[in-house]
Amino acid sequence: MPSDLLQALGRFFGWHSYQSDYTKFMNDYLARHPEEIDSHREGRAAWWDKGPDERAPVPSMRHAPKSGGNEHTFAPDDNSAEAPKED
Repeated sequence: MPSDLLQALGRFFGWHSYQSDYTKFMNDYLARHPEEIDSHREGRAAWWDKGPDERAPVPSMRHAPKSGGNEHTFAPDDNSAEAPKED
């Protein structure tokens, strides 16, 4: 739910919502420094918000491991193939 809706419901029903000291500090800081919000958006756009043509290509699947990638590192044990004989 969006925070505006939660706040409206809280006011309607008389709920008091908890805010940590850190959340209060950040809300106060961002209210006094709105340029930080723009800086945050620019940084996010530079690193994360990419279109399909700007993203790195999907790696090819021919080098993908079939069962974890380490199946070639284990040699079969000669004794493991033989089942114990019962008399």
